[in-house]
Amino acid sequence: MCCNKLSEGAAAKFAELDAFIDTLGIDRADERRRGRLIQVLHRAQDIFGYLPREVQIHVAKKLYLTEAQVSGVVSFYNYFTTEPKGKYCIDVCMGTACYVKGSEKVLSEIERVLGIKADTTPTPDGLFSISALRCVGACGLAPVMMVNGKVYGKVTPAKAVEIVNEYKKLG
Repeated sequence: MCCNKLSEGAAAKFAELDAFIDTLGIDRADERRRGRLIQVLHRAQDIFGYLPREVQIHVAKKLYLTEAQVSGVVSFYNYFTTEPKGKYCIDVCMGTACYVKGSEKVLSEIERVLGIKADTTPTPDGLFSISALRCVGACGLAPVMMVNGKVYGKVTPAKAVEIVNEYKKLG
């Protein structure tokens, strides 16, 4: 990716991604390079926050893969996103145990408080995004919500609002 047209911040992010990829010793002739794709995409998403087309094209070139190979993996795995996420990603488990114990009400209250729907765009200030997940594997703590991977169990709608408000204070 040519860095001349990029903002300083974007150029630095591409440089960080390139430095990571360079440590992997990718060789065009080595078919095992395809096995590095998910690892590289995880790192790219950590750096950029999401995987826009430009990043996918860049990864494809660096790993000597086609754009279709990269976008196929990105679109297959739910973890990867092609849309920006908020600084604080709120995930609400909608698996059976959580749903039965009220996660739908928790999700609705978070959506109401933040003024956005799950699995859409972040809040206008870019602080929050919401996702509804199938199961996070913490059924004994149902209902469960997570913020940037930190698990909160036995969450009520009121407790969810308290948690969101704590993150609002952090900015």
